[in-house]
Amino acid sequence: MRYLNKLFKLILITILPFYLIIPQSKILIYMDLNQTDHLKAYGVTFHALTNGAKADWLLNYRGGSFMIDYSDNVAVECRVEGVAFETITSSQAAEIYSFVQNEDNNMDVIRLEKAPKIAVYVPPGFQPWDDAVTLALEYAKVPYDKIWNDEILRGDLSKYDWLHLHHEDFTGQYGKFYASFANAQWYIDQQINYENNAKKNGFKKVSEMMKAVSITIKNFIAQGGFLFAMCSATDSYDISLAAIDVDICAEMYDGDAADPKPQDKLDFSSSLAFQNFKLENNPYVYEYSDIDIQPVEIGNFENDYFTLFDFSAKYDPVPTMLTQDHANVIKGFMGQTTMFRRELIKPSVINLAERQGTNQVKYIHGNFGRGTFTFYGGHDPEDYQHAVGDPPTDLALYKNSPGYRLILNNILFPAATKKKQKT
Repeated sequence: MRYLNKLFKLILITILPFYLIIPQSKILIYMDLNQTDHLKAYGVTFHALTNGAKADWLLNYRGGSFMIDYSDNVAVECRVEGVAFETITSSQAAEIYSFVQNEDNNMDVIRLEKAPKIAVYVPPGFQPWDDAVTLALEYAKVPYDKIWNDEILRGDLSKYDWLHLHHEDFTGQYGKFYASFANAQWYIDQQINYENNAKKNGFKKVSEMMKAVSITIKNFIAQGGFLFAMCSATDSYDISLAAIDVDICAEMYDGDAADPKPQDKLDFSSSLAFQNFKLENNPYVYEYSDIDIQPVEIGNFENDYFTLFDFSAKYDPVPTMLTQDHANVIKGFMGQTTMFRRELIKPSVINLAERQGTNQVKYIHGNFGRGTFTFYGGHDPEDYQHAVGDPPTDLALYKNSPGYRLILNNILFPAATKKKQKT
């Protein structure tokens, strides 16, 4: 017996180092058409990062799949959330890495290191269904904090990596809903809330407060923050930056008359994405400028589709990450700001998706300072013409939505490291 114990110990000493150096098996969360819940797959990956795991984003491999070191927790979460996955051996993982990193394939591996800290700009009276990003975060169970003007103005953005803006109006014109909703209780309450908030923060007018908020957000980007905006928060934010030194708000919005010639005083060097646009100065017209594409320009709504650009994964990893999807032609959707006029987009900004054969751009990305901004036109990818008061979109019915996947790409994008993972 003593001999057998010694022999057993000798065997353990001999073989244990081999077990220690053999790479562990992996969980492959594939993101092609075989995936059962694309949206929750992002949540599973986000939670793995939050819990200290590392993930590899396999760009252009099976729809932009995720590879994570095997753990029972990740596997159980996939099963509970209905996310399809495969458990693969270390040798199978090595084959995949080799295939993806082959120079002949437009693919690459991006290491995801740390889950970003997320903030969503949330005005009073906010409902989750008012914001497609919040719907996506809630459905995927990705944690986020709600912040508003108070938190931004006191410097709380320094706590976050990623900030989302949706259909807010950063020009101080309350969405230019005056002609249609001036007597609606929700509009009256909104104006009162904003005016009280401006006074609380030491501003005489809401428009002045929103300019200060816009500049603070711009500084957040310059210092390395990631901004993602949709709907009217795209153009209204950029217009606010260009109009920092001019009053563009009519009397019903801020209590005094607008500058008689605001167009001549716009500073396009201060805006992030757009230039040479013309303001809509009529306060009764539901539009900020000519940046936005109008419904009449779209034509037959049944033919409203936008196409994702195909980027080089190895040389343009950022736009490649932002366009990962299981479809490259996606059904369009409208919003207060639906799409952007190509000729008004700055040359430095990357066009990620457009309606082919038109000047209508849906999705753009750019750099400012050490950070980035990404603008996505439209309100809700699965509600073509969302109206005030419409019921919320049930994402359980759209768990494979390619339009919503673009939103969630932006949530994981800040977790990526510049150094690519090699086998």
